[in-house]
Amino acid sequence: METHEYKAGEITVIWKPKVCIHAGVCVKMLPKVYNPKERPWIKTENATSEALKEQIEKCPSGALSYQLNS
Repeated sequence: METHEYKAGEITVIWKPKVCIHAGVCVKMLPKVYNPKERPWIKTENATSEALKEQIEKCPSGALSYQLNS
């Protein structure tokens, strides 16, 4: 499955575009991070790791996930 990874300090944000249902929860919660009109569309530097984790856990489709960096 196609995935895109975006490093963010202590975590890496993982996006699976084929799973995404475009509910817009990510954009509504963190508009400075998620901007579908820009490339790359995820700018992890615009939020803390904690804010990213909180938002990712609310992704309704599971298209967004994260892993802890060692």
